[in-house]
Amino acid sequence: MYDFKWIKENRLEFEEGLNKRGTKIDSNLIIELYDKYVKNISNLQDLQNSRNKASKNIGIKKASGQDASKEINEVSKLKIEISKLQDETDVQFHNIKSMVEVIPNVPFADVPIGDNEKYNQVIKSYGKKRNFSFTPKSHDELGINLNMMDFEKAADISGSRFVILKNKLARLERALSAFMLDVHTEKHKYLEVNPPSLVRDNSLYGTGQLPKFSDDLFKTSSDHWLIPTAEVPLTNLVSNTINDYKIFPLRYTALTNCYRSEAGSAGKDTKGMIRLHEFKKVELVSISIPEESENEHERMLLCAEEILKQLDLPYQVVNLCTGDLGFSAAKTYDIEVWIPSQNVFREISSCSNCKDFQARRMNARFRDENKVIRTLHTLNGSGVAVGRALLALLENYQEQDGSIVIPDVLVPYMNGLKKIE
Repeated sequence: MYDFKWIKENRLEFEEGLNKRGTKIDSNLIIELYDKYVKNISNLQDLQNSRNKASKNIGIKKASGQDASKEINEVSKLKIEISKLQDETDVQFHNIKSMVEVIPNVPFADVPIGDNEKYNQVIKSYGKKRNFSFTPKSHDELGINLNMMDFEKAADISGSRFVILKNKLARLERALSAFMLDVHTEKHKYLEVNPPSLVRDNSLYGTGQLPKFSDDLFKTSSDHWLIPTAEVPLTNLVSNTINDYKIFPLRYTALTNCYRSEAGSAGKDTKGMIRLHEFKKVELVSISIPEESENEHERMLLCAEEILKQLDLPYQVVNLCTGDLGFSAAKTYDIEVWIPSQNVFREISSCSNCKDFQARRMNARFRDENKVIRTLHTLNGSGVAVGRALLALLENYQEQDGSIVIPDVLVPYMNGLKKIE
């Protein structure tokens, strides 16, 4: 969401930034509507002042026994004018808001320019890809052969894009989740939160999923929405608040189930656990003052990377181009983990700086050292997606006989088990 006044004062930056994202905007229309709205607000205030003055005169005249009929008629007329103008300004604000709330965030200047993922830039990599002496199996083949991963029964119960994990694979998923939370809370000092999985419209509006991306979400009959990521409730912890600058940054982490309809992914990744309707993810959210958000973004990336380093999984970090950015993001780093069976890197984490885009939508503010009230910056990242970490682990740590070696850091979480077979 944008400050209309900022758009007017920074029109060139606004248009050029959106052009980089392939979004064409008629800023003239936005500014024209905003100017009319501001003028009407000023007129409304003048009318309200006139009404208040006339109302005061009524009281004075009545108290002194004078005739106040003229003032009474004036107040009646002013009330009608005020009501009419108030309705007009409400419509104007709704029209401007509806126009602007579906416009994506303006990217940082150092975001690569491009239409699609082909223009993303690899900025660093970690680890060596394993040189298998055999043809590596896919994670779903490994899981099915172990009799610990069931897609058929999941489809029978819930439909496509679901999975049932059993026995030691279920334990391994739990181990990964606990390990990630421990690293982020104990080493990186994020505050663990256990948030609701059902949220209202305003929470999703605040983080930018609504109104534009409702088709990607699951909605209940009670007008609640299932969260697509813990980013939604965690970021909304500061909605409609004004806090002192000294408490920031706030850093939150949560393990939740995430729910996505995958409406735009028909035919994509239908096999295995790459793209499910329901999956577990450890999320990282930071709330920062504007001057510190870029440093906080780099820190968040390192926190997410730490998980893959300790699991010794090969990965690369990608700076997403303008055409591949999420709606609310001004800059995003993707971490992509190596998937041997596909001979490709796949996304396992996205770390985004949204600047003040989300905070404006949710009215999240702070009082700076000069007591000036300003808008916060919000950041979010996967720390990381548990299901994708699980499948990457299965594929990278598989043996020729189909058994899975447990990484050393997870052995304590597996009650000493070193191999699944």
